[in-house]
Amino acid sequence: MSSAPALSPSSSTASRAVLSLTQPLTRRSCNAIRSALAAAYPPSDYAHDPSETHAAVLVPFCNVNGAPGILLEPTGLVDSFPGGKVDETDTSTLAAALRETEEEIGVQPDQVEILGRFGPPERSLKGLRVWPYVAFVHPEGQEASEHLDDDAPLPSLPLSSLTLSPREVAHAFHLPLSAALSPTRLHSYLFRGQRPYYAVSVADVVRGPNAVHSDNTEVQWINDPEQRDEIGGGREGRLEVWGLTGWYLYSLMRILGVYD
Repeated sequence: MSSAPALSPSSSTASRAVLSLTQPLTRRSCNAIRSALAAAYPPSDYAHDPSETHAAVLVPFCNVNGAPGILLEPTGLVDSFPGGKVDETDTSTLAAALRETEEEIGVQPDQVEILGRFGPPERSLKGLRVWPYVAFVHPEGQEASEHLDDDAPLPSLPLSSLTLSPREVAHAFHLPLSAALSPTRLHSYLFRGQRPYYAVSVADVVRGPNAVHSDNTEVQWINDPEQRDEIGGGREGRLEVWGLTGWYLYSLMRILGVYD
C-alpha cells in the first residue's frame, strides 16, 4: 500500500534548498523559487489539450507571523489548495486559479504574485487535468514590495484578513515550510499506487479555532471547529496533506531542493 520514497529528506537537505525553511520569505527567495520552477518545468513541456476538462490550483506561499509557509484550505476540488474547474468565463487556467482563490479565501488577484508553475499537470480522481501555479500572497493593500531590499522579509499575511467562503471552505491554515523536513510529520505513500511521495501530517498544526501557536502556525476557522477532523482524509485516521495535494506539495519541494 505504501513504500518509502526513493528520495528522502536528510539533515543536509535544508542547506541545498533554494530558500530558507525557517526565515521569512524575501524578494531574493521568491526570485529563487521563480528560477527553480522555470528551470524544472519550461512552459512548453506540456501541451494544453482542448479535448480535456481542465482545472487549476494555486500553491500560495506566504509569511505568517514571520514564518515562511503555504496556505491550505482543506476542502474543494483537490483537497487543500485553493482552485477549481476552468469555466467559460476564464481566459486561461491561471485565470481560473486566481478566480477560485478569490472566491474561496478572499485573496484578491492583485495580492497574488505568480512565481511560476510546475508539472506535469495530473488528473484528479474526477478526471480533470489540474494545473498547479505557485505564488506569493501579499497582505491586502500592500504593494508588491519591489521597493524592499532583496533580503528584507516580505510582509506577513494575517489569516484574520481572509474571507472564507461558507459554502466551499470551512477553514484555512498556514503550514510552515519547516514541516516538510519534520520526520514525525512525514508518511510514505504511493501516488496512484505507483510513485512514492510523502504525505505531511498536520495534526500538530491544526489545534483550535483562530489560534496562534508558539511555532508560528495559525488557523482561521469560519465553521464548526470540529470540522478539522475532515482535513486531508489520510490513512489510519491521520490529519494530513495527501492525495493529489500531497503529491503536488512533494513534487514542488523536490524542485526547490527540500528533498534530495
